[in-house]
Amino acid sequence: MNDVYKLIKRFVGLLVLSGFLFFLINLLIFSAIMFKYIPDVDSSPYKIAEETANSLHFSKQGTYVLDKDISEKLEKSNAWAILIDNDTSEMIWHNNKLPSTIPTKYALSDISNLSIGYLNGYPTYTGANKDGLVVIGFPAESFWKHTSPTWKYNFISDMPRIIISFFIINILLMLMLYVLINLKLIKSIDSIIKGIQKLSLGKVVNIQEKGLLSEISTNINRTSTILQEQKQQLKKREMARINWIAGVSHDIRTPLSMVMGYAGQLENSPNLPKEVQKKASAIVKHSNRMKNLISDLNLASKLEYNMQPLMKKELKIVALVRQIVVDFMNIDIDDKYPIKWISGQELNKCLVYADENLLKRAISNLIQNSITHNECGCTIYVSMSKDEDYCNICVEDDGIGISDEQLETLKNTPHYMVCDNNLKEQRHGLGLKLVKQIIEGHKGKVSIGHSKLGGFKVVLTIPLIK
Repeated sequence: MNDVYKLIKRFVGLLVLSGFLFFLINLLIFSAIMFKYIPDVDSSPYKIAEETANSLHFSKQGTYVLDKDISEKLEKSNAWAILIDNDTSEMIWHNNKLPSTIPTKYALSDISNLSIGYLNGYPTYTGANKDGLVVIGFPAESFWKHTSPTWKYNFISDMPRIIISFFIINILLMLMLYVLINLKLIKSIDSIIKGIQKLSLGKVVNIQEKGLLSEISTNINRTSTILQEQKQQLKKREMARINWIAGVSHDIRTPLSMVMGYAGQLENSPNLPKEVQKKASAIVKHSNRMKNLISDLNLASKLEYNMQPLMKKELKIVALVRQIVVDFMNIDIDDKYPIKWISGQELNKCLVYADENLLKRAISNLIQNSITHNECGCTIYVSMSKDEDYCNICVEDDGIGISDEQLETLKNTPHYMVCDNNLKEQRHGLGLKLVKQIIEGHKGKVSIGHSKLGGFKVVLTIPLIK
């Protein structure tokens, strides 16, 4: 928690400092802009109009005369000037800059408009003279008028650019200030992020325990140590489990072989009653299942921990599957489990990079599942198809199938083991787990579901060699 309080205190201080600096900088920028665009007192159009009105007088020669310095100021500003008579509202004097579009007679409404706005597009300013009203007109784009405030015209036309520049400067200053002040903090956070990434990958983490985030770094290092210790303990435990499975499997094989041998002799002995031969046959059958289960258990354990090397090579997948189907057809003497083989000619040249023995084991397991779980017999359909990058091997049957609840359990149970009250059979157990492990080892996937034929369906998807 100390690190949190330090961070909060630091960020609050940075916020106050940043706010003060930005206010000061923006004030200076605003002042510079105003200094550039707002005219000073001497060049103010209101001041020029007032000075012109005071300077204009009637000479002895019978004409209106303007003082030289005022005349030069008007000349410099490229401005024109007129005098409107108080009594007649007519123009009785003008300087040499007067445009031809300026009228010579004015109504009160005209005088009202030009005093606060424009006359024929020229920004105008007025001054009181004893003989009338002096009107000064400046170039059309010299000033922008809104009631009494006045700015140079460029200020309005440049306003979008000024605003955008203002925001860009503020953002750049903010980023620079943040990076400079928080450079050490950013480095600390970067090392912590990298440490967390290593932690998620199970790697050893050792972050320097100093700076504002030292407490967090210490906790991450401590967590890494704990995880590494747990990893070592788990590895020892799993190795012990694997060795135990391998040892038990080895120890069971010899007595199991004797049981199978004696049971086989009893099964085929003509001197025994049929009932005893039937029991001996059941012993042989379940002993074979036990033998296969032990073999599957060993293989699944090795695949799970990458202890079974995959001897991959290029295979013609159609030839492999066809041979497996033929082998099962040959052992089905009673034609209780006929197999329908479906494949197109375009698949004959399809190649996969796979372990022949393991792939054969996976497909054989699926066919054997259909046989094992349909005691009354069924038709098994083995088909193949392909898309652009993958080959699909489908094994399905028209047997008793599986309920929706059991299918959902199979999909969501990692070990693929579904137990029921039937002591004779265990439905879709270790065999499917083994199939999944083998196919995943070949960068493929397994999909299970209901067959349209009414039974169970499994699809193996294996990448093709391009």
